[in-house]
Amino acid sequence: MSARATDAAEARTLERCAALDARLVAAIRGIRLLQIVSWPASAQHRFIENWQRGERSLPDVRYAPPDLGAERDELIAIGREADAGHPVGDYLRRSAESWRIATDLLQAVGSTAVTEHSTRLYGRPGDRLPGSELTNLDAARHFIGLAGELDQEILASDADYCIPAETLQAELQAQLDGFFHSHKIQVEIDPDLIAKAAAGPTRIRLRSATCFSEYDRHQLVEHEAFVHSLTGLNGREQPHLKSLGRSSPRVTATQEGLAVFAELMSGSIDIERMKRISLRIVAIDMALSGADFIDVFRYFLDAGQTESDSFASTQRVFRGVPVQGGAAFTKDNVYLHGLLTVHTFFRWTLKHRRLNLSRALFAGKMALHDVIALEPYFESGYIAQPLYLPPWVQRANGLAGMLAFSLFANHIRIGSVEAGDLVLGV
Repeated sequence: MSARATDAAEARTLERCAALDARLVAAIRGIRLLQIVSWPASAQHRFIENWQRGERSLPDVRYAPPDLGAERDELIAIGREADAGHPVGDYLRRSAESWRIATDLLQAVGSTAVTEHSTRLYGRPGDRLPGSELTNLDAARHFIGLAGELDQEILASDADYCIPAETLQAELQAQLDGFFHSHKIQVEIDPDLIAKAAAGPTRIRLRSATCFSEYDRHQLVEHEAFVHSLTGLNGREQPHLKSLGRSSPRVTATQEGLAVFAELMSGSIDIERMKRISLRIVAIDMALSGADFIDVFRYFLDAGQTESDSFASTQRVFRGVPVQGGAAFTKDNVYLHGLLTVHTFFRWTLKHRRLNLSRALFAGKMALHDVIALEPYFESGYIAQPLYLPPWVQRANGLAGMLAFSLFANHIRIGSVEAGDLVLGV
């Protein structure tokens, strides 16, 4: 086949992919995974009021499984029609399958069957980390143990500084208005939000009547705004693959890992944040092993969290599943796994002289597999380069320097270092 015929065939294939992508975006429009499994704020108020009175009763949360039969059939059809042998077709096939599993999860909401679908999407605490014999659970216990050793020293030196939600809202709004030059992200206070914050492409919500720390403020900017909102807006600007503006369940590990990695690279993360992420992974393992809601709630209390934060952490584990134990919603499993995988990816791009891929990763909501497989389509312009990049990614020389140091430092085995080795000079 001549080069002209090959180009024409590729153009027709990409046209079909764009049409399938449009069908995919339409099919997933009504699938609200996290919204349907989330708990109302009233469940938290009721549980804590009872707890403070000495009543130890499990929360009673009811769900309304949506009818997603038509959406599921369309996703199956898209997956069948997508060409798995073509990089863009394979991206569409994988995405359609991920959303299809999400519809199965939502049909099962409130039952133990959610666990099976959840683990297909987000994995389990016992899954191995990339390039290691260690598991997510091993990593979580490491960070919890280290934080426990440092808690007394670090917490005693931290300033007791509280930023009210209203103050943080005004500060974030001004900062985001100055950064997102072609879009508007609205920062709102939500009295019904159980988590401290939540982000979408055009809105960031803050929990009302909440005290935010300086670390919280920086983490919100780097994690929520400069990753979750940013990749959503960049994805919406794509000329052909509008699905890159939607958070497919299969990209969750990359998205959350990238967001925590952004905290790390920008100096916004602290050991307490690592501890909170790690505690949730242990809590998922506890729930899968039979611990009920109260057992897990006590675990967070014993780890030093407030009653309000302990409830928020525990409900994340039991979203969409029975609270009696033996089941879990495993999304929080992806944070450490994603962080370590994304960190490995960035070092890999430096080692192989492909740092362009680390910037392309922000062009939309995609998995690490996607950004590597779709590299030719970034080069051809079929997939647009990101409109926005986080400040730490814009500073290419600084990013390369940090990654280069990380690559070399990994060769030093800390376990074999003695105190005398650390003395410089004579």
